[in-house]
Amino acid sequence: MTYRIDGPFPLTVRATDLGAELDISRFLRAVFLELFAQAAEDPEGFGEELADLYALSQSAQVQGRDSHARHEFDELMNKLIDGLGDGGVIPLYATGLRQLRDAVAEIAAPRPVPGQREAGAA
Repeated sequence: MTYRIDGPFPLTVRATDLGAELDISRFLRAVFLELFAQAAEDPEGFGEELADLYALSQSAQVQGRDSHARHEFDELMNKLIDGLGDGGVIPLYATGLRQLRDAVAEIAAPRPVPGQREAGAA
């Protein structure tokens, strides 16, 4: 079962054996397009910024959760997420919200386990 959720960034929700998958690829496309636009404005500077972020993330992993590197990385990453992806928030309007509610209710409803036999079947 796959359900389409309408909105500025359409989503899909698909039932899986273990629960569900939420497809946010349309949102990610918009984020990447913004990333490409910023890179086109200053290719060298933007590349250096991303390389610095990667190095900082590696340092933060080694130094731990409460290190200066971790706090600096988190701050810079949050700024990047805010600038490229609206803070990581995907808006849903009333129609999409109802579609999501209905899809989740149907996916979460009890269903037979794959391979489970009908009662009385031999």
